[in-house]
Amino acid sequence: MSFTSGPSRWSDVWLVTTSRGVSSCGDFLAASALTLALQSAGAGGLAVSGLLLAATLPLVALAPLTGRLADRVDSRVLLVVTALAQAGTCLALAYAGHPYLVMALVALLAAGLAVTQPVLSALVPAMVRAEDLSRAGALNQTAGTLGALAGPALAGVLVGQFGARVPLLVDAASYLALAGAALLIRTRRGGRRSAAVTDGGAAPAPAWRFRRDPLLVVMAGSLAAVIAAVGAINVIEVFFIRETLHSSTTVYGLVTGAWTLGIVLGGWLFARVARRLTDDGALLGAGLVLLGGCCLAVLASAAVPAAWLLVPVWLAGGVANGGDNVFNNLLLARRVPEAARGRAFAVFGAAVQGAAMAGYLIGGLLLELAGPRPLVAGCGIAGVLVVAAVAVPVRRAVRAERAAVAPDGVDTAELATPVPTH
Repeated sequence: MSFTSGPSRWSDVWLVTTSRGVSSCGDFLAASALTLALQSAGAGGLAVSGLLLAATLPLVALAPLTGRLADRVDSRVLLVVTALAQAGTCLALAYAGHPYLVMALVALLAAGLAVTQPVLSALVPAMVRAEDLSRAGALNQTAGTLGALAGPALAGVLVGQFGARVPLLVDAASYLALAGAALLIRTRRGGRRSAAVTDGGAAPAPAWRFRRDPLLVVMAGSLAAVIAAVGAINVIEVFFIRETLHSSTTVYGLVTGAWTLGIVLGGWLFARVARRLTDDGALLGAGLVLLGGCCLAVLASAAVPAAWLLVPVWLAGGVANGGDNVFNNLLLARRVPEAARGRAFAVFGAAVQGAAMAGYLIGGLLLELAGPRPLVAGCGIAGVLVVAAVAVPVRRAVRAERAAVAPDGVDTAELATPVPTH
């Protein structure tokens, strides 16, 4: 599926991962700072869910456009221009006072993220050989996750000491770092490079569509269903930790980082497993098992009497989360043609973020009706039930995938007549 033909460009991989880590830290720093500022000011669940919805809606609504941009426009141009625009937006956000203006600027910031996410995700497979993809993917996930780990913890400290403005200024600086890294990355996609490949004399490949790959459709659908069921925890957790467990903003930042640290550990642990799973159906099934582990961790967290006891529970949930991320990204890179990876990652991201939006809305509404602890338990139970329900379509998709492979190992789909472009 069109990985690099020469040696892997690890210098580019490190540039992408470092810049992603810095910008991820800035993103989570800003989101956590604004969430804590709302909660400390006495805002309720609906206000927090509204902020999260503003940060998520552009990722869903703009996915059809940003995916095509990622495949057709020079990746360096997209990254530099978007990162500079995000830096300016974050600077304005640091001095915004009216709640509606804050929401609008948060949405604008997310619109930039809707561009950079598929660009960076599609760049990594183009930098490495196929056998190095799981390692490169784990590096990329680790950088983003370490940034997400540091962001909330740093926000808890900075908001407690300086208020929300300083974290937002730090976030603006992180986008400048992303723009600088983009200028140094040698690997590029889109623009004239895609046109050159098309004009090279070979017959153009049939148009690829996400919905034509049943395994990818089931993967995205099952993950979205689970996130929609359990995603309300993202709204509820700040009230659960701060009010039910009576913890400070600093403790909130440190405790929420436990799940993120688990994602880092899970990414490296399961990257080794992923290299041995050459069967895509096995990857999909293993990912569903790990999703079940995430939901069980959420359910178990409802019983803790103190915030620090959340750490081992959420660490275990994060490990499962990190493994599932590795499997999902590897499936996408294996099964999607290089020229369509920007669209594929954008579509997949939109499905995930759209489900997260449903969770945010549900969480905000439920907090008006019940306390945080029973809602955390409800999220865990709902997630476990959904995992059990989607196991049936996952198993059917895996069986259909294996039935499409002939006994001698030849994929019968590759021998079929290509689907006409339309």
